[in-house]
Amino acid sequence: MKFKHSDHSDLLRRLSPPQGKIDMVLDTDTYNEVDDQFALAYALASPDKLNVKAIYAAPFHNDRSNGPEDGMYRSYDEIIRLTKMLKTPFEGSIYRGSKHFLTNEDTPEESEAVRDLISRSQKYSPEHPLYVVAIAAITNIASAILMDPTIIDRIVIVWLGGNPLYWRDTHEFNLFQDIAASRIIFDCGAPVIQLPCRGVTSHMLTTIEDLKFHIGGKSELCDALIELYNGYRENHFGYAKELFDVAAVAWLINSDWAPSLIVPSPIVSYEGNWSCDQTRHPIRTVEYVERNPIFADMYSKITTI
Repeated sequence: MKFKHSDHSDLLRRLSPPQGKIDMVLDTDTYNEVDDQFALAYALASPDKLNVKAIYAAPFHNDRSNGPEDGMYRSYDEIIRLTKMLKTPFEGSIYRGSKHFLTNEDTPEESEAVRDLISRSQKYSPEHPLYVVAIAAITNIASAILMDPTIIDRIVIVWLGGNPLYWRDTHEFNLFQDIAASRIIFDCGAPVIQLPCRGVTSHMLTTIEDLKFHIGGKSELCDALIELYNGYRENHFGYAKELFDVAAVAWLINSDWAPSLIVPSPIVSYEGNWSCDQTRHPIRTVEYVERNPIFADMYSKITTI
């Protein structure tokens, strides 16, 4: 599909870090790892900056699912489980997402989440966009764009996906699961803030002892997060795990914690490599994350919900 691109000056304005409180939806493969759960809790614990309107379950396939559909349903159930632990009930909506990855760049995967994003975005504008925070395969968002390309003018996509543009490849879990959807996101002209993994958000490390010291015993949710982390690995000796997804939420809270720059939107090959055309529309890509202030902020907030 060919997309009509916005004027570059308009894109640059929408790629600027947001000021004040914003509305957002969270697209997440919550059952896939442990970092999604932390990112979900962090977003819900930041009502001074983030108004979480809806949460979408995204498909995933690895050894924790029997396929994309099973991964999506497991993620949906995990979202429900976690939000039930909140001291204050979650007032937003929770939707099931796509059952399959895209088979091509023209055919969307329709779902509750896709229909909600299309409908919900109608309330927003280029001056007051809806922030779509995606920490999974980008299938749901790409499908919504294929079904209604006009949403490009009303949303800003904050996506944790791919590796840095200088990396030797982009065989990263979120991006490489659905190359067709990834190509749509980088080709369609939507404002995209990309948070790469290797060498950037892979800096978001923590340990089981760190978690126990800072959030242990603070709430049912905090203890559940620690249990999830602890169960991810049998031997924690000398081990620190990346909580990649937390960085996507942190950029919205304080972009100074995740320095970034404007670059031409990259081209993604089906082999999982980047190429660049300097004439393409701009996106913003994060170069580095300040691990310490992000974790301090997250720990102080999630102990309160």
